[in-house]
Amino acid sequence: MASYVYRFHPAESSSYERCIGHSWCTACRLYTGSMVYVPRARVLVDALAGLPVEERERLERSEVRLIDYLSRRT
Repeated sequence: MASYVYRFHPAESSSYERCIGHSWCTACRLYTGSMVYVPRARVLVDALAGLPVEERERLERSEVRLIDYLSRRT
């Protein structure tokens, strides 16, 4: 089972602590996504940080593409 959590709102937003969480099984290809609480002080690893802006935006628009990309990295 793999998982990834990322911040959706900018730091100045009152919703900053509401994040997107994905969990998936790489073997059976099932996944789930939900809003999760992450304290403001907790630093999250950005698995997409090294990507060009266009590629990052393409992955962020599709849960399926995002999870496929993250699965290949693990």
